[in-house]
This record gives sequence, C-alpha cells and structure tokens, in this order.
Amino acid sequence: MQIPSMAEMAANGETPEVLFWVGCAGSFDQRAQKISRAFALILQKIGVKFAILGKEEMCTGDPVRRAGNEFLFQMMAYQNIQVLNGYGIQKIVTTCPHCFNTFKNEYPALGGQYQVIHHAEYLQQLINAGKIRIADGGPFKGKKISFHDSCYLGRANDIYEAPRKVLESLDAELVEMKRCRSNGLCCGAGGAQMFKEEEKGRVRINIERTEEALATGAPVIAAACPFCNTMLTDGVKSKEKESEVSVLDIAELIAASLA
Repeated sequence: MQIPSMAEMAANGETPEVLFWVGCAGSFDQRAQKISRAFALILQKIGVKFAILGKEEMCTGDPVRRAGNEFLFQMMAYQNIQVLNGYGIQKIVTTCPHCFNTFKNEYPALGGQYQVIHHAEYLQQLINAGKIRIADGGPFKGKKISFHDSCYLGRANDIYEAPRKVLESLDAELVEMKRCRSNGLCCGAGGAQMFKEEEKGRVRINIERTEEALATGAPVIAAACPFCNTMLTDGVKSKEKESEVSVLDIAELIAASLA
C-alpha cells in the first residue's frame, strides 16, 4: 500500500501527523489485516500524513500483563517507549482498544507520554471536520447495524458515543443489543483469554454474545476491536449464519462507503 515507515520519514526529515500503531492482530491475523488496510485506505484517500513503525513495532505487552507476566510486560513497554521517544512521536492512532488502553493508561507511568486516539474517535473527528465524506446511497444506507461495545473501549475508557456517531454517518439504522454500553457483555477475548482455552462452563461467552447480536435482526454486527471481531465471527459461524450476517469493523464500513 506504499505506507512510509517512521524510519523512512525520519531519514527524509519529515514528521507524520499521526503514527498508526497497527498492533499484533492488525499485523499478523488475516482477518484483522483487512481492518488495518481499510483504515490505512481511509487515511490515504483523505490525505492524512501518517506512518507506521513497521519492523520496529512490537506488542504493547497487554496480553502478557493480563496473563500475569509483569516482568515481560515492562521489558516490552520500555523497548517500545525507547523507539517512540527516539522518533519524538506525539500522536498515536490505533484500531485496537487493547493497544489504546495500554498506551493511554499504562505507559505514562513508565515514561511513555503520548496523545493516544482510538480509531473510533479519530474517524468521528475526521467526519465532523468534513474530511471524510460518505457517498449518498452507500452500501449500508437504511440497513440495520448492531454495535458491540468492546470492554477496553467502553467500560475501561468510557468511549460509547464515538463509534455510534461513525455508524450514524452511514445513514444506517442502529439497533442496540439487550446488553450494551456500560452494561455490555464481553466477547470473551479480553484479559489474555484470546490465547488460552476457556474454563468449563455452561456456554461459551462469545456464543452468548453472538446470540444477543443475532436477536436484533441486524445483518451487520459492527465492532471496533480485532479481538471482538474474531470472537463474534466465530460465534456467527457456529450458528451457521455467515451467509446472512457480516461482522465488520467500523473502519471497513466507512472505507466501503467513501464518496
């Protein structure tokens, strides 16, 4: 996609408006790579000057801290902070609420002070500023969309309105699940659960959440987190509804609707 790395920009004496922190899921997971591409496409199309770290980016350390390995978390965090501070990074945008939460709330104590924005808020800002223009009669006009609140975006950082405002710009009909906003139900991936087998119980949490989403009758389930996207996609497949219901990130919905 011809996206410059921070190293290339620095070598040319340039500074980006924002650093796009791609994250592990956005870099390595095939499904989440599509979200990264969609978000980068939006930024390119509207002329935002941005860069990525490329091979210099490593995991923020969120999963290892949640799993209890504080030593490894601090090692990873200090390494990232050294790289970011070395480039004089001021503003970071990420499509992952886990990365967002770690940068915003946990890195400052270790010397990493940045303006951190989740892509839900960033997209809303760009729409409000008139930089992102949605095509009339876009593919989601009038369609029912149900938004799933990610724990690290919602309860952890009180961001509920921004993703909904982004979806409203599509001229779609937003239908809420039974449990939403501060009462939303976790998809089951947070707290490093993404990387381990779940404990035995009555029902898998992602199945329960998917059932709530399907009960809205919406053909599109919107998410703003690659982990949530994976869990809800698996839930839709387990219910054999993948031909009727799509799980899409808000960046993908906007990218498909650009004027």
